[in-house]
Amino acid sequence: MGIMNYEIGGNEVKQTSSEGIADIPQNRTLFVGLLTADEPISPESVANLKTVEEVYAKFQPNVDVEFEDAEGLTMKENFRFQDTSDFQVKKMTENSPFLGRLSVQKEFYEKLVKSLRTNKVLQKALENPDSRQAMVEALCQLKNELNQTSTI
Repeated sequence: MGIMNYEIGGNEVKQTSSEGIADIPQNRTLFVGLLTADEPISPESVANLKTVEEVYAKFQPNVDVEFEDAEGLTMKENFRFQDTSDFQVKKMTENSPFLGRLSVQKEFYEKLVKSLRTNKVLQKALENPDSRQAMVEALCQLKNELNQTSTI
């Protein structure tokens, strides 16, 4: 007989049958939960689903999410999940127009901050109050021109 695994507080139980039960491997995760926002009317037991893909195909998990933009407008989007990779931020951003726009804005602002930190000429111009005011006015005028051309 092999080495026995004893733990503190356990009692030895002699094996009386020839069939052994293997321990569950420690590197496994079992996830049990609702796959949709709707509560089940009557819980059901589903057997013979052997892969994660079969589970997603059977239950077709999805969730409605309500987003609010900077102006306070709300928009609803439905996220459908076909495999576990759909829960990654990158995939969710690709599947959502709202999150896609936020991602583009985030990248723009990150590049802008990097540019502001590394552009010595711009930093000098911002140190002087007169040149800073001139830049603010130029940017406001540019914004107005862009707004006018976007409505045409």
